[in-house]
Amino acid sequence: MFNSLSDRLTATFKNLRGKGRLTEADVDATVREIRRALLDADVAVPVVREFTGRVRERALGAEVSGALNPSQQIVKIVNEELVEILGGETRRIRLAKSGPTVIMLAGLQGAGKTTLAGKLSKWLKAQGHSPMLVACDLQRPNAVTQLQIVGQRAKVPVFAPHPGATYTELEHPAGDPVEVARAGVEEARQKLHDVVIVDTAGRLGVDADMMEQARQIRRAIVPNEVLFVIDSMIGQDAVNTALAFDEGVNFTGIVLSKLDGDARGGAALSVASVTGKPVMFASTGEGLDDFELFHPDRMASRILDMGDVLTLIEQAEKSWDKDEAARMAKKFADQEDFTLDDFLAQMQQIRNMGSMKKMLMMMPGAQNIRQQLEQFDEREIDRVEAIVRSMTPHERVAPKIINGSRRARIARGSGVHVSEVNGLLERFAQAQKMMKKMAQGGMPGMPGMPGMPGAGGGARKNAKNAPKKKAKSGNPAKAAQERKDAEARRANAAKALPTGAAFGQQAGDFDPSQLNLPKGFDKFLGK
Repeated sequence: MFNSLSDRLTATFKNLRGKGRLTEADVDATVREIRRALLDADVAVPVVREFTGRVRERALGAEVSGALNPSQQIVKIVNEELVEILGGETRRIRLAKSGPTVIMLAGLQGAGKTTLAGKLSKWLKAQGHSPMLVACDLQRPNAVTQLQIVGQRAKVPVFAPHPGATYTELEHPAGDPVEVARAGVEEARQKLHDVVIVDTAGRLGVDADMMEQARQIRRAIVPNEVLFVIDSMIGQDAVNTALAFDEGVNFTGIVLSKLDGDARGGAALSVASVTGKPVMFASTGEGLDDFELFHPDRMASRILDMGDVLTLIEQAEKSWDKDEAARMAKKFADQEDFTLDDFLAQMQQIRNMGSMKKMLMMMPGAQNIRQQLEQFDEREIDRVEAIVRSMTPHERVAPKIINGSRRARIARGSGVHVSEVNGLLERFAQAQKMMKKMAQGGMPGMPGMPGMPGAGGGARKNAKNAPKKKAKSGNPAKAAQERKDAEARRANAAKALPTGAAFGQQAGDFDPSQLNLPKGFDKFLGK
């Protein structure tokens, strides 16, 4: 969504690097480029004017003039101001002290309210709540049916006493959405649902009838939260639409839908600042799981190409199999061999985290290799799984026995070329070496993932220079001294490791070579 804005800001900050002192002309030139980047991203003009004014004022102040690295201080200022216009702090749903928490969704038709109702209900269910959906969109044909299907996919009950409008009664739809909303809340109270999500009707544009109906529903159910759902690709009109809904229903929070689109993203930067209402959630894809709590600080870091490592860690913790992780940890502790079955299990764990492209785009400096990442083939993991499953159980444990004829058989069984089997076995050999180094307290890396940053491109070179392992001495005193020396070497190696590599860098300071990409990465991505 923010690729264009991120590219422009990153290029702007590159011009400041290496300058020990910033003049007023440097600051003005930087602010001018930031203004152009924001306007090109469809950010509202009043927001741009206020934002750049604060950045210029702070950039000419003491915090930059007295800084050891003025360019990094400018990036810090822009980051803090971005966080501010995105809402400042993460805002969560305020739950009712007694009875069900009532959440009302409002917005234009086509903004994605019905789908978002299912996403929000599934997200709340994962948080331990018992949500129920209420179908109050009786104007749009098949809106009630759509909500029922979404609720079925999310495994959440839907209260829909009226089938809604049909194409024959489009001009004069039957049913009272206000009564449906009121009855839905009462139904949830009787059946002990602690959250009620009310899906209301929208229009292609803001009109008086629409607002009056929304106001009547709000008065009837007295919601704890009124969430304004806005299409992130709406552009400059986002501000006018948001102000109209704020005046009409006085919403309490904003939900950005279609944040995975290729629009310029100005709505996200404009609405929160203009209305003073926080962005609470973001819809990042078409699946019901493509939904996340909105963190202003993390979104600002993504825009400035400084990554979003915290979200990446949260996704890993949510999807990672703890039993499998414990099994692998025990295997490392016992220094057992890393097999192709383990390799396949790690592949499946990574796939459970979601789209590989989305994960890699959360890494710091990912904008520098965005073109390669966009060409990354998500089906590669499926091909890896097919190759491994075409092997016999013995071949997975002892891959050294896989000769030419076996490789040809595996290639035929998995529907790939023999060269792909060779490539997988080569990456697996590198992964085995990394796992041994991890077990011995060496530097960890990503085990053999094709095209993944940190996949061990330097493993082969390091293996050549590594000293051969000495046999243990039969003298107990000498053996004890050898163990002590080995522990001291590992401790010194750990101290020598660079801290905060890539993650602590400012936007524009990233070098893709620091990702330790494997040999042939560009060829693999089709560059």
